Amino acid sequence: MDRGERGLAGDSAGARRREVIVVGSGIAGLVAALSAVSGPEPVRPNVTIVTKGAIDESNTRYAQGGIAAAWFPDDSAAAHAADTVRAGAGLADAVAVDVLTGEGASAIDALIGWGVQFDRGGEDLGGSDRGISKGEAPYARGLEAAHSVARVLHAGGDRTGAEIERALVAAVRAAGIRVIENAVLVDVVMDSSSAADSRVARVAGVSILRDATQPRRDEGLLEFLSADDVVIATGGAGQLFAHTTNPDVATGDGVAAAWRAGAEVADLEFVQFHPTTLDAPGNFLISEAVRGEGAVLLGADGDRFMTRVHDDAELAPRDIVARAIAAQMARQRGKPVLLDATALGAEFLARRFPGIDRATRALGVDWARQPLPITPAAHYSMGGIVTDLDGRTNVPGLWAVGEAARTGVHGANRLASNSLLEGAVFGMRVGRMLNEHVSASVSALGAPGAAALAAGQSAPFDRAALQRIMWERVGLLRDEAGLRAASADLDRMIAPPALDRRSVEDRNLLDLARLTVAAALARTESRGAHSRSDIPETRPGLARPLVSAARPSAPASVPGTSVSMALVGEPALSEPCDQKSVAHSEQHEHSEPHDRSDPRDTSDTEKTSAC
Repeated sequence: MDRGERGLAGDSAGARRREVIVVGSGIAGLVAALSAVSGPEPVRPNVTIVTKGAIDESNTRYAQGGIAAAWFPDDSAAAHAADTVRAGAGLADAVAVDVLTGEGASAIDALIGWGVQFDRGGEDLGGSDRGISKGEAPYARGLEAAHSVARVLHAGGDRTGAEIERALVAAVRAAGIRVIENAVLVDVVMDSSSAADSRVARVAGVSILRDATQPRRDEGLLEFLSADDVVIATGGAGQLFAHTTNPDVATGDGVAAAWRAGAEVADLEFVQFHPTTLDAPGNFLISEAVRGEGAVLLGADGDRFMTRVHDDAELAPRDIVARAIAAQMARQRGKPVLLDATALGAEFLARRFPGIDRATRALGVDWARQPLPITPAAHYSMGGIVTDLDGRTNVPGLWAVGEAARTGVHGANRLASNSLLEGAVFGMRVGRMLNEHVSASVSALGAPGAAALAAGQSAPFDRAALQRIMWERVGLLRDEAGLRAASADLDRMIAPPALDRRSVEDRNLLDLARLTVAAALARTESRGAHSRSDIPETRPGLARPLVSAARPSAPASVPGTSVSMALVGEPALSEPCDQKSVAHSEQHEHSEPHDRSDPRDTSDTEKTSAC
C-alpha cells in the first residue's frame, strides 16, 4: 500500500478501518498498539508505530528496578494505592490511582501473556498459583522505597525494562503491526477545514522527518502521515538537564508537539530526580532496589545521614532522598555521597543486579568491597499532556499515554516502579478505546506527501547551555531569583529551523524548558519533587494542577512569547491527611472512572485527590 492509500484501507467487506499512529515505542506505546489490534478483525484498526530510533530504544529499555503491582496474595490494590498517594504529596488523583492499582494485576498478566519472563525463585506464599504452572518456582519480588510491602516484580535481576521491551517488540512484530523506525515527530497536524471553531479542530495526522539524524539535502522537506487518531507515547524530557538517567531520545518531542497543536499540559514543574546515579559520565542509574535490599547512604565521613532525615531512612520517597543527598553534597563542598552495598556480598550483588555489577566493574569499582560514589540526576517527568483515564486529550483525535501523559496518577512525586505499570495499565486502556470505537469521518486531505517547513530564524543553538541553565536553576532546589534568571536566559535563545533530528529536538527542548520554568514560578510553594528554597512550606490551597493555556498564539520557542499557567479545580484537602491512611482507596473502590470523559473537567479530580 502506498502512502496515498493510507486512511482508506478496509476489511474484505469494504468497511473503512480506523487509522491510528502511535508515536513512541516504549512500554506505553507498544502496549497501546498491541491492545488496539487485539479485537475482532472487522473493527480492528490499522496501527502504525513511529519511533525516533530503533524500535527497542526507549526509556523502558533502561528501567532497572522492576514493575510494581498488587499481584501477590498478601498484597492489595488498596495498600498499593495508599503508598502511591502518600508519595504523591497531596496531588495524586484518587480515581486515577485506583485505576492504576486496581488494574495492575491484570496488566502483569497481560505482559506475561505477551512473553515477558519475570524472575522466579520467590517464596511460596501458599495463597496463589497465579501465572505458575505445576513444578515451576514462584515469582520473585522486591521491596523498594516508600512501598509498604514487597510487590515489585523484576526480570534479569536488574534488566526488567529490557526484558519487557524485548517481549513487546517481539509481540508487535508477530502481530504484523507496521513500524517506521528512525523517524522524528515534527508536529501534530490539525484539520480545521470542517470546524466552525478552530479550537475544536481535529487531528489529521503527523509530520515526520525520516532518518533525520543528519541534515537533509532536500532542505527540510517533511513527510505527512494521515491518521484518524494519534497516540503520543514519546516519554519524558530528561535531556532538559545536564545530568540525566534518560537516553538521548528523551527530548519531550510528543509533549511539545501536542502543546503546539493545542493540547493542555500540566504539572511540568514536577521533575523527579533519581537519588542514586553513579558519579561518572553518563550518570548510570543505581536502582532503588539496591537500597531495598539493604544498601545504605553514607556521607564522606561515613555518617549514615538518612536516619536523621526520615523515619524510612534510605527507603523514604525519592524526592526526599534526592534532596537530602544534594544537601549532604553541599555540606561536603560537592563531594559525592556514598552508596554502601558491601554488606550484601559479591555473590548476591552479581546475581541480583548483574547489569549494575558489570557497569561498576567496567569503571574499575568493586562495589562488593567499596561504596559507590553517587549523585542525583533528572529521571522522570510527573507532568505532561492532560488526559482523562482513557488517554483522551482536549484535542479531538489526540491521545497520550505513559510518561508523556498527565493522568494525575503520580501527583507531585512518583512512587518507585510505578512508571512501567502506568505504561501497561493506561496503554491497555487507550488501546481498548481505539479498538472499540469506530472511526469518525474525517475530511479528505489528499495523498500524504512532502511539505516545506516554515522558515525559522537561523542562529546557532547551544543545547548544552540550556541543559546547564535547567540543572543549575530549575533542578533539585529552586528559588524565584534563579527561576527568573533562567526564564530570561531561555527567552534570549532562538530555536533553529527544524531541518533535522537535532534541530527538531532543540525546538522541543526550548518549548518545554520555558513551560517548566513558568510552572515552577507559578507554583509558589514546595511540594513533592518541586522544592522552592524561598518558599519551603507546602500550601494546602495549591493542592491542584497547574495547566498551561491551550493553543498558544505562538510556540514558546519564538522569542518574546509568553507562557501562561493556571491553577485548575478546588484544593484537594484543606489540611494534610493521615499519612498512614488507606481510606481514599476504600472510598473510591466502586467509582466509575470511565465517566470522566472530558480531560479538562478536573473538578472531580481535585475533589477526590488525597495527600
